Amino acid sequence: MEMSNAARLLLFSAFCLCFCSFTNRRVALAQRTAPTPVHVGVILNLDKESLVARMCNVSLAMAVEDFYSSRSSFRTRLVLHTRNSHDDVVGAASAALDLIKNTRVHAIIGPLTSVQTAFVLDLGNKTRVPIVSFSASSPSLSPSRSPYFVRTTLNSSCHVNAIASIAKAFGWREVVPIYEDTEYGTSFLPYLVDALLGVDTRVTKRSAIPPSARDNHIVEELKRLNCSRTRVFVVHMLPELGSRLFLKAKELGMMAKGYVWITTDVMTDLVGTMDPSVVEAMKGVIGLKPYVLETEELRNFTARWKMRFKRENPKAANVSEISIYALWAYDTAWAMALAVEKEGLTEYSSFRKPVAGGSQITDLTSLGVSLTGPRLLDALLKTRFRKLSGEFRLVEGQLQSSIFQLVNVVGGKAREVGFWTPTHGVQLNSTTNTSISDLGTALSDVVWPGGSRLPPKGWQIPTWGKKLRIAVPTKAGFKEFVSVDGNNVTGFSIDVFDAVMRWLNRSDTYVYTPKDAQGENGDYDELVELIYREEVDAVVGDLTIVANRSQYADFTLPYTESGVWMIVPIKKNNNRNPWVFLKPLTTDLWLGSMSFFFFTGFVVWVIEHRINNDFRGPPAQQMGTIFYFAFSTMVYAHRERVESNLSRFVVTVWVFVVLILTSSYTASLTSMLTVQQLQPTLASVNELRKNGDFIGYQDGSFLKGLLLRENFDESKLKPYGNVSQYADALSKGSHNGGVSAIFDEIPYIRIFLAEHCSDYMTIGPIYKTDGFGFAFARGSPLVPDISRAILNITEGDKLRDIESKNLEKKSNCKDKADAINSSRLSFSSFSGLFLITGAVSILCLLIFSATFVYKNWGELKPAASRGSIWNKMVAWGKYFDQKDLSSHAFRGENGTKKGCDCESHRAATETSALTGGSQSPLSISVHSSIAEAPPEEGRPSTSSELGTTDPRRRPQPRKVPRWE
Repeated sequence: MEMSNAARLLLFSAFCLCFCSFTNRRVALAQRTAPTPVHVGVILNLDKESLVARMCNVSLAMAVEDFYSSRSSFRTRLVLHTRNSHDDVVGAASAALDLIKNTRVHAIIGPLTSVQTAFVLDLGNKTRVPIVSFSASSPSLSPSRSPYFVRTTLNSSCHVNAIASIAKAFGWREVVPIYEDTEYGTSFLPYLVDALLGVDTRVTKRSAIPPSARDNHIVEELKRLNCSRTRVFVVHMLPELGSRLFLKAKELGMMAKGYVWITTDVMTDLVGTMDPSVVEAMKGVIGLKPYVLETEELRNFTARWKMRFKRENPKAANVSEISIYALWAYDTAWAMALAVEKEGLTEYSSFRKPVAGGSQITDLTSLGVSLTGPRLLDALLKTRFRKLSGEFRLVEGQLQSSIFQLVNVVGGKAREVGFWTPTHGVQLNSTTNTSISDLGTALSDVVWPGGSRLPPKGWQIPTWGKKLRIAVPTKAGFKEFVSVDGNNVTGFSIDVFDAVMRWLNRSDTYVYTPKDAQGENGDYDELVELIYREEVDAVVGDLTIVANRSQYADFTLPYTESGVWMIVPIKKNNNRNPWVFLKPLTTDLWLGSMSFFFFTGFVVWVIEHRINNDFRGPPAQQMGTIFYFAFSTMVYAHRERVESNLSRFVVTVWVFVVLILTSSYTASLTSMLTVQQLQPTLASVNELRKNGDFIGYQDGSFLKGLLLRENFDESKLKPYGNVSQYADALSKGSHNGGVSAIFDEIPYIRIFLAEHCSDYMTIGPIYKTDGFGFAFARGSPLVPDISRAILNITEGDKLRDIESKNLEKKSNCKDKADAINSSRLSFSSFSGLFLITGAVSILCLLIFSATFVYKNWGELKPAASRGSIWNKMVAWGKYFDQKDLSSHAFRGENGTKKGCDCESHRAATETSALTGGSQSPLSISVHSSIAEAPPEEGRPSTSSELGTTDPRRRPQPRKVPRWE
């Protein structure tokens, strides 16, 4: 029994020992397989009014859950420790200090704002704890200056080029930025200014509004901006301040037609979270935000996120869409979990304590430095993946993205209208690729403030400001351009400006202010300086565009002709040039005309020689006929009658050419003989300098400075103010108290010559100018619009009507300068006529030659088959020289030969054959040929011709001559 009890006790002891051993092994195994928690701090503003922070907090929690739900085998597990910053810089710093010192976190995610992040960064750099922010976008926060700062959002300077592209597309020359007076806003402004300057757009005014500003301060600032002419505003603010701004802008009528509002990424992205009244006030706003590709994973996450957000925040407003910052928060937590697993970090961060004996006055000095922070930072910077917000890739410590989405706030939400990339610019939904030059047309579906579909011009006359003050010069002379009579301002320049402003629908936005500076006519340079001193807004009048004035103002396109000419008296010239009759035609035209005279006469001779006795005879007679006939057509005195229709066609065309040629010659010679009698008293400007004569110019104009720069003696310059003074000074001459010449511009010279054309003439142009234009303040957005209006007016009939009304006077004078400078007649002026007559002559000659060979080939063929080329040519020439007795020109009415005595013709033929005589230049006596020649057709052969004395023998048919 005792042995049995002892055995039982031993067995029970062994069982307990085995059980304890098994239990210890299970516990040890469980301890070895449990993931190591890695503590990471999160700093957010969790107060009730911070909707964005609560959205991001939900995303962080979901990211950790989603990551480890499919990665249960990972050795590490991220544990988030969230702290409330209470939207305060000190609160954020205190939360970071607590997380580093007490919780001993490996890294900190947050805070939300750039201002808070800047303070927390100092702690991170000192303790080597990475500070990872998915919302601090201020350009002043740079990973290059803060090595333990990681930005998993975009730098806010990334989208300034997109704003500049839009401004360039619509031609907005001025933009006013309205920004938050914090680190977030002030650091953004320099990048925006540089980008706008790159597209020739200026920032004329700017407005910095602090987040704590009262509503009355915002109203006063908006009124100040509304007093300027610029109507393009770029808003860079957080939603809390931006919402108040747009509500006040709507109250002041600044969300009406003609205004342009552009919002940057933060406000644009959070439109869906704003109060409906704010969204309604923002109707017509154009916004930019980072582009996120919508995927199936994103849609599933958004649905889950909305359910969880509503469950955890039941009293929060209904969120229509998830914020990009919530997506970046999700991807940031995902990247942190991957980096932690890669490095295999321990439960708590290991800190190296400061050196003993150091100052321990504050908690900051006792923190030490993290030993795991550098490893985690390196792993985080190398982490790459594609998740909800797109590709997660850090370059130089911050997220990179180059695509921005363009949205239009309309209908209570932000509606997508296109995209922007640095490579392709703006791409709209309606097109695949829209360049900057086509953007203004392609954005036709955008609703602008006030419900307008037309893109605003970007400027207008200020609502609370005065009308444009337009300075006009008072003038004693040349009132055709500007005439001031009390409050009535008229003239050519005034009518042009009024027409331009009517075209722009701005006819009631300006008022004329007469200005009289130094001198009788006023100093125009002084008027331009008034714009620079902001005493007037523009100068309108006969104001010439010159370089020195452009230093003080911008000029529109010119609306008149340009150039400085010289007015001089006319002197009579009774001398005659004996060879003046040769001057109307240039040498090439003389030679060309002579050549065609000879060629036309030759063509007519070839066609008429065989059928017309007027073109036959001895060689000298025929050469004379060719020349006489050709040149007699010049006065239509040719007596030779042409028989062939081909030659008649040639002569008809040639006579038409001669008619035009002689008429032009007569007109040109008459003009030259007239101009010879009207010569200027001076030939050039150099002659004026050489003689030391007095010179006149228009008082108050820029011409005095121009003449001084051309090295004229100032003591020799005399100012004059009107047409009568011009005429009086020129009539007296330089030696009698007057001047030898007057320099002025084309518009004034035309006024002068309309009254005094018989005694004076112009020489020039002497100097080049750009004509009359309107002057405005430098950088004024009115300049390009008025320039475009000037182009539209000058291309139509409006400007001609204004000129007829103000400048045209009754005058019978002709422009002598045109007569003097008229060019002589050259061959190129008549090349078309010579081409026609040459082509007709060659065509008729070819037709005659082809007909001649075809009809006489039986006689010409034997000569073409034997002998040398010279003999062939001689034989063909002899045949061509014979009369074509079959032609109608040698037949009478009854069909018999006309004008031919058969016996005498026979005797002449025999005599010619025996004596070797010739009838034409082409007749060559060849006895054998003549001996074999048959008698002429139509007469009976004699017995001697038939080789017999029998008179009863009947005549034989004509034989074809055999050419030897």
